[in-house]
Amino acid sequence: MQFGIDTNVALQNVLATMEVERKKIAAAQTKGYIFLGVGVVLAILGFALGFPIPAVIGGLIPCIYGGVLLYQISDELSAYKTAYKNDVIGAALKFLDQSLTISPNQGIDSSEFVYTQLYSQGPDRYKTEDLVTGSAGQTRFYFAEVHAEYKTTTQTKNGTKTEWHDIFKGIIFAADFNKNFKGVTIVKPKDFGNAIGAWFSKNVFSFGSNDVVQLENPDFTKAFVTYGSDQVEARYLLTPAMMERILKLNAQSSYSITLSFIESRMYIAFPLDRNYFEAPIFKSLLNPDALNDDITTIKFMYDIVKELDLNTRIWGKN
Repeated sequence: MQFGIDTNVALQNVLATMEVERKKIAAAQTKGYIFLGVGVVLAILGFALGFPIPAVIGGLIPCIYGGVLLYQISDELSAYKTAYKNDVIGAALKFLDQSLTISPNQGIDSSEFVYTQLYSQGPDRYKTEDLVTGSAGQTRFYFAEVHAEYKTTTQTKNGTKTEWHDIFKGIIFAADFNKNFKGVTIVKPKDFGNAIGAWFSKNVFSFGSNDVVQLENPDFTKAFVTYGSDQVEARYLLTPAMMERILKLNAQSSYSITLSFIESRMYIAFPLDRNYFEAPIFKSLLNPDALNDDITTIKFMYDIVKELDLNTRIWGKN
């Protein structure tokens, strides 16, 4: 296991205790899903053979039993998942830095998500969890999982069709930048959509109240489009060293990141393709690699302060 967590005796004892509970839950879920599957198969076979009533009865009985098994284990499953976050992830956080804490049922409010201006589309459905807070040196930071979606409705011959689309799914990271910005600076990945947006911003109109900022680092301008309400401040903020650090951070990330600098805070959006900090059900907790993805993510977020050199106080707050 990475970062020396395999030498943490207290954590290993917690994992050993929870492994017993995990096996119990996994066995009950497996049994429940098997009965549900058998019920569905019996129903299909019965209808296919021309015996609809026996098919319904034969399929319904194992389905009900399977559903009861899953219901009976639901409270224990919920308690197990909560304990994993508090006792396992929480202990791993403390092992990394005593200032780090996790609040599984808290996150970043939708109002703050909109305030970051990382995405121009406001959410119609929003979920957030697993708020981690702490400090690295002099810099306070926090991050949480966020899933923001918007909906579209279209009229069809069968009525109204509602579809949900992702605005963002991943981790939103926020850190104190030790400077009160007068303007807003937004750094977006230069994908096809943003590239067209940047061209229009430069040649036709501005992006909201923010214009495209012309920067002198060709690698940075190739990867990102930068918008700013204060051109001078944006260039002062995005120093050559800062741009190089952002490029390095982006290269280390699974997907392209988006950043904003507002008031005295820096926000970074890290798109991800799965939920983190979730307790495994069908994988052993005693596997040395079981925690690696979660701990690697935590360590990555913690190291952002160092990667972006946020502890170097080159500015005052005012």
